[in-house]
Amino acid sequence: MGSGDPIISLRGVSRVFRAARGDVVALSEMDLDVYEGEFVTVVGPSGCGKSTVLNIIVGLLEPSSGQILFRGQVSSGINKEIGYVTQADNLFPWRTVLENVVFGLQMRGVGSKSEREEKARKLITQVGLDGFENHYRHELSGGMRQRVNIIRTLAYDPKVILLDEPFGPLDAQTRLQLQAQLLDLWRQRAGTTLIFITHELNEAIALGDRVVVMSARPGRVREVVPVDLPRPRDIYTINTDPNFRAIYDRVWEHLAEEMRQTTE
Repeated sequence: MGSGDPIISLRGVSRVFRAARGDVVALSEMDLDVYEGEFVTVVGPSGCGKSTVLNIIVGLLEPSSGQILFRGQVSSGINKEIGYVTQADNLFPWRTVLENVVFGLQMRGVGSKSEREEKARKLITQVGLDGFENHYRHELSGGMRQRVNIIRTLAYDPKVILLDEPFGPLDAQTRLQLQAQLLDLWRQRAGTTLIFITHELNEAIALGDRVVVMSARPGRVREVVPVDLPRPRDIYTINTDPNFRAIYDRVWEHLAEEMRQTTE
């Protein structure tokens, strides 16, 4: 866990969605602190409000009650210091890979055209997409698209990056490759904070400094499990560490109990 004051705090956050058939309480009195430079992963039963949490943090949704603090100050509206990577790649089909990656820099007026392109090309190289700079979305595999999606967000150096199951639709081998690349990219950006939602416990433990286990709906924090595994991590072999299994069992104990509640 990071030191000092948290960069993001949820204080008693609840969210109610109004519907004709009755209100749906997605989150209830949720408290969570995330520290600068942390990699926090979030797991929980389907429908527990994981994506709602990210939407509230970035400012796409307002909490029905409670507060979001960013660097100790109450946050409302879209927070431009936070990047958001979704499961859908959302690449512009009429833009090339290079043009997609420079998009965020253009919108923020960062540097000259040549400076933006230089930065984008370095990121493209880092994720192994040399030679694909002028390709369009339909010419890329799912894994390639998600690489572009991630580096498009990294390009403008947000202090916090939210990732909502970014590797969910990918095959197992591609998923491992992207996990390894994400850890490399994060390690090269000291102080960048990542909050990563996943349904995969192996992924949550392999990537995270802490695993936040959410309760069944209405969502709240049931448990926060520290991941006491050294870094840097070899994503391909980390699950053979005896400590990995112990952490897995602890996370699963809490998650399984919450999942049982959704079927009762």
